[in-house]
Amino acid sequence: QLQASGGGLVQAGGSLRLSCVASGNILPIYARGWYRQAPGKQREMVATITSVGLINYADSVKGRFSISRDARNTVYLQMGSLNPEDTAVYYCNAKTGRGDYWGQGTQVTVSS
Repeated sequence: QLQASGGGLVQAGGSLRLSCVASGNILPIYARGWYRQAPGKQREMVATITSVGLINYADSVKGRFSISRDARNTVYLQMGSLNPEDTAVYYCNAKTGRGDYWGQGTQVTVSS
């Protein structure tokens, strides 16, 4: 019920935009977000946006990434000034009245 897309291979300094479409009956949605997991590391929060528009970013991406959403429940993560440390599988998340939903993950690889 969450479908992520937009990952790929990019050179350091480049940009990518991830998208996450929500479908099905997962309302009410309290917050949407992006998380990532690099090889050998725990999954970490990248950016979140609540239903009232409150946004939070991990310190490591502040000023480089931007989260947004549209009226159709699609959430975007605009990533800029990418560096190899951003390489990870990116997962979209929805916190709902029925619990947490996760997308399937999309690989982002940044080459130096």
